[in-house]
Amino acid sequence: MKDSYAREIDYLRVSITDRCNLRCKYCMPDDMPFIPHDEILRYEEILRLCKILAQLGIKTVRVTGGEPLMRKDCVELLRGLKATPGIENIALTTNAVILKPHVQDLVDIGLRSLNISLDTLCPEGFKSLTGADKFDDVWDAIEEAAKAGLNIKINCVPIKNVNEDQIIPIANIAKDYNVNVRFIELMPSTVNSGIKGLSNEEVLEILKKEYNDLTTDGKTYGFGPARYYKSNGLKGSIGLISALSHNFCDNCNRLRLTSEGFLQFCLHHHQGFDLRTLLRSGATDEEIKMVAQQSIHSKPKKHFLHTETNLNHMSRIGG
Repeated sequence: MKDSYAREIDYLRVSITDRCNLRCKYCMPDDMPFIPHDEILRYEEILRLCKILAQLGIKTVRVTGGEPLMRKDCVELLRGLKATPGIENIALTTNAVILKPHVQDLVDIGLRSLNISLDTLCPEGFKSLTGADKFDDVWDAIEEAAKAGLNIKINCVPIKNVNEDQIIPIANIAKDYNVNVRFIELMPSTVNSGIKGLSNEEVLEILKKEYNDLTTDGKTYGFGPARYYKSNGLKGSIGLISALSHNFCDNCNRLRLTSEGFLQFCLHHHQGFDLRTLLRSGATDEEIKMVAQQSIHSKPKKHFLHTETNLNHMSRIGG
């Protein structure tokens, strides 16, 4: 499936809830209103839409939130996605607070990729940044997932005067474990307008002081836009995701399905199509497929992160 710029679209991120058990300062305010349950897609609706989109060429589905494991039977949804014809890879993004009890089930259903958000290894810093004293739960889950052999990526958002001192400790996870650590430039939203992130150039400069042999890896390790680096001192790799400093839109391969059933073509654009209304008004699979196929041609050529602020909360879109 190609968009109007001849990009191959084969990756879908599905947000299954806007709720989260953390309140990270750059992502979700304490007083955020949540979407009513009857406006959230039911699992059977998600599976139906993914089956239709798989017929159009979607091969990889990543389940996100909010925090997806907060929604009851999330693992069963992943099992259903894994069994969907045409879906070759299923993945999960989580903050890992309640991950540990689910690790073996994820292995058993054939989950391929697990992304874990972690911005600090300091328990007090974790509590300050997330509003929850849950660092030990997260770290225990990471160790359990690593022991189980899951393909793990650790995602860190470096923020000035908040966790700059954690860049090396976070990177060192890839020294002790065969995991990939990614540093993601802060994407502007109305929630984090007063927060300043570090550019990937600043992060790379810090990393090279610790790993002076850091060189481009040349591998992708999954389906996203990260540029990876390797060092003789690392078991895993270090990735940089540079939405702001290095626009990677030319190679964008993804769509997003929000928890409300809105098929969104770019994280920082509001263009898309309301598939929930189609589903609940009795549209056939062929009708939904036709609308999705036609609307994908509205996917923009690039984002406008430098000139526009995303008015939607990240947790409602799926990050």
